Amino acid sequence: MAYQVPHFINGKIFLTQNSRQQEIFNPATGAVIGSVNFAEENDVDQAVAAAREAFPSWSATPPLRRARILFKFKELLEAHIEEIAQIITREHGKILEDSKGSVLRAIELVEYYCGIPNLLKGEYSENISTDMDSYTIRQALGVCVGVSPFNFPVMVPVWLMIPAIACGNTFILKPSEKDPSAPIKLMELLTQAGLPDGVVNLIQGDKSAVQQLITHPDVVTVSCVGSTPVAKSIYLTAINAGKRAHTFGGAKNHAVVMPDADVNAAKAIAGAAYGAAGERCMAISAVIAVTDKVADELIARLRQEIATISVGPGIDPQSQMGPLISREHYQKVKDYVDLGVQEGAHLLVDGRNLVAPGHEQGFFMGPSLFDQVTSKMRIYQEEIFGPVLVILRVPDLNSALQLINQHEYGNGVAIFTRDGALARNFAAKVQVGMVGINVPIPVPAAYHSFGGWKHSWFGDIHMHSESLNFYTKAKSVTVRWPEETSALGYYHMLAHGHEELKSNE
Repeated sequence: MAYQVPHFINGKIFLTQNSRQQEIFNPATGAVIGSVNFAEENDVDQAVAAAREAFPSWSATPPLRRARILFKFKELLEAHIEEIAQIITREHGKILEDSKGSVLRAIELVEYYCGIPNLLKGEYSENISTDMDSYTIRQALGVCVGVSPFNFPVMVPVWLMIPAIACGNTFILKPSEKDPSAPIKLMELLTQAGLPDGVVNLIQGDKSAVQQLITHPDVVTVSCVGSTPVAKSIYLTAINAGKRAHTFGGAKNHAVVMPDADVNAAKAIAGAAYGAAGERCMAISAVIAVTDKVADELIARLRQEIATISVGPGIDPQSQMGPLISREHYQKVKDYVDLGVQEGAHLLVDGRNLVAPGHEQGFFMGPSLFDQVTSKMRIYQEEIFGPVLVILRVPDLNSALQLINQHEYGNGVAIFTRDGALARNFAAKVQVGMVGINVPIPVPAAYHSFGGWKHSWFGDIHMHSESLNFYTKAKSVTVRWPEETSALGYYHMLAHGHEELKSNE
């Protein structure tokens, strides 16, 4: 039976009457399984009003009490991980293990921000001058907005909103309209954990809802994860409206394979390239093989790995790769494979004609592998966001570094080598925000910075541990207590019969 996905405003499930709607598909079958209720202008205003009204009391709530709610939320995420994974797979298509893994990465960040009392401790300096001290505190900002993508409908919303509310802000989430059910489950679990009404709110919608949220006069910060055009547009609109903003865009993540690389590099690269059908901002999508010999050996092993990948519905435990998110996205990825052939790249493995038995109407595409790709080709320059891996051949590491550093994107990169000095030099010189050494998807732990460089990121502050600075403002207090005033006040109290003070004498 088809279902309807609502908004979540001021602690309540909410459906807009007679609003626009968009169909929700099961990517494995191509069938319509539900619809999402789009917000009207008044709905957005209600969500902002609820967040604004909740802010004074929530920001005044001691960090320890906020942490206790986050601890409970963490426990609820763990208890419901199977259910949440099922919801993600139903609407996104990725295999259940990938869905569970993304929830675990969300839990990891919640765990980190359960330490918010310690993270917000501030600094104190005694005697900056005679009898004068100074201390610095960090305070919450107000109503924050986050816009999240379809590929991680739980992990990214958690990454955006949990640091914000841990720091004492209130939050409005606008999730992807393609897979909107899992974020609603997050709202329900936060309420169960004891979060007061209005602290988190969720608005379903499209570009018009985003535009209203990020320009609303009562919103103070905007965060977003999406494609580079979307991230750039939201960032510029937000800062022009006077908001603090950081947005995270697209990627063309490289893997450099050196002649001394471990033979298992091919297995790691295949998993990073084709896992979740390539719909990851940290997916490896371009391999730079240093020397033709390395390229030939790597291709032979990649062919073997690709041949073992079972493509099918995400709920099937035998599947290792699921479908793409939508028919439109399937066509976009297919068009890129067509383009690569037209550009003269060698298509070694063609995933365009894959059919998943029993799921012929699903949005399935098999892994594709290109060789002899050049830096001039669009299949190298642009983000495909699908199961397409391209291989470039270079004579040495300097040539590989030049390719990576000249590329528009700078999200993630990996190098496979046994040479520690070479790897250290590479990590120092590469112009990319996240670097893996013999690690194909270098997503940092929650207590390190997450974010790319160049057109993979817009703003001044990254996510994860750095979110603390994004979602707070610093205040410096300088203190001097003149002794004369203190003494006069004390004896004045004695003279006027304060018996408690006399007895203490």
